[in-house]
This record gives sequence, structure tokens and C-alpha cells, in this order.
Amino acid sequence: MHMTILADMNRGWVVGIIVLVIVAVGGGIWWTTKRANPGLPGDLTPPTNSTTTATPTSDGVVTDKGTGKIVEFTVTGSSFKFVPNKLEVTQGDTIRITFKSSGEMHDFVIDEFDVATDQLGEGEEEEVEFVANQTGSFDFYCSTANHRSIGMKGILVVK
Repeated sequence: MHMTILADMNRGWVVGIIVLVIVAVGGGIWWTTKRANPGLPGDLTPPTNSTTTATPTSDGVVTDKGTGKIVEFTVTGSSFKFVPNKLEVTQGDTIRITFKSSGEMHDFVIDEFDVATDQLGEGEEEEVEFVANQTGSFDFYCSTANHRSIGMKGILVVK
């Protein structure tokens, strides 16, 4: 009888540990989903308004229809978002981006074009320039701390 009580206690501990693991994993999934999906509380989806010398479309995408010319954009980084968060250009265009930081420290990086600003503080800005010499979709992001992983990124589309 004494052994039965010990076996029941061990089963209770095992069940408790399994429940704890399930709750921890579920909470982690919930937190990740909450931060990444639009429309959920804590959503970090940036607004679609933009400031640029190119013309924004009705959905806020900044598009250039140029052919081998200089295209200028102003991109602002603040509170884990970029405005605008999508830029479209034509292959062969020279892209000039003025990056402005608002709030805490941010930077602007596009790996495929070897583009990176310094980390900038509130009100600081820096200009980068490169030729869009390859087509495709390329992420731009903030490399400061965990900003990219919590949604501070956008996309450059080169057609």
C-alpha cells in the first residue's frame, strides 16, 4: 500500500511537469503570433502613408516606373516600423534613400546591396545610394537589438 501511494505521487509530478511544459510552449507560440500577425493586440504593422519623391499608389506602396534614373526615397524608422515599408523600383535605377531615425536608436540595412547606415538616434538622418542591379524582393531591416525580429522590416521590390 505504501508503494501505491508513492507511485501515485510520482504520476502526479509527471502530469504536473507535462502540463507546465504545454502551458510554456503555448504561451511562447501565442506571444510570437500576437507580435507577428496584423489585427491582433500589440500589432506592429506600420501605417501605409509615405514620404518620398516617387509617387505612392493608393495602397501606400511607393513605386518607380523609371529606367536607369536616380530615384529618391525618404524612409523613417520609429517604434519598430518603417514608413514606407515597401519600395518598388526598376532594375538599373540608382536608388538614393534618406533614412531618418525617430525615437530610439535605429539603422537601415539591405544585405543584398551591401547597404547599411550607422545606428542613428532621435532626429538624425543619413543617406545611402546604390544601383538596383538585380531583380527580386529584398528585405530591409533595422539591425539594432531585436528590432528586426519584432517587425522592424520592409521590402524593396526591383522589377
